[in-house]
Amino acid sequence: VQLQASGGGLVQAGGSLRLSCVASGRNNNNYIMAWFRRGPGNEPEFLASLVWYNGFTVYADSVKGRFTISSDNPKNTLYLQMNSLKADDTALYYCAAKPRGSASYRYWGQGTLVTVSS
Repeated sequence: VQLQASGGGLVQAGGSLRLSCVASGRNNNNYIMAWFRRGPGNEPEFLASLVWYNGFTVYADSVKGRFTISSDNPKNTLYLQMNSLKADDTALYYCAAKPRGSASYRYWGQGTLVTVSS
């Protein structure tokens, strides 16, 4: 699976951004997709995941109610809608994928930078 993330940028606190991740290479129905982020000096943080074939989602408490993960299956695209952004959301955002039943994410996009100014 190849993943290509985009949509990052500079936004003011309180603003919104939508990230996109185009997946290619294999049958995406067999995968769980996710968004992670890594802030300066921090470990990667799980944000949200989505089961491609049925749309089941899971969110981290830190973003629940502000971020929404979704997919456009015919376009093989994963999204992360981010609202009410805070300075603490500044990070490099990654999309990732793993086969259903796998414990760890095996495939990673290149990351897209989100900077929130206060």
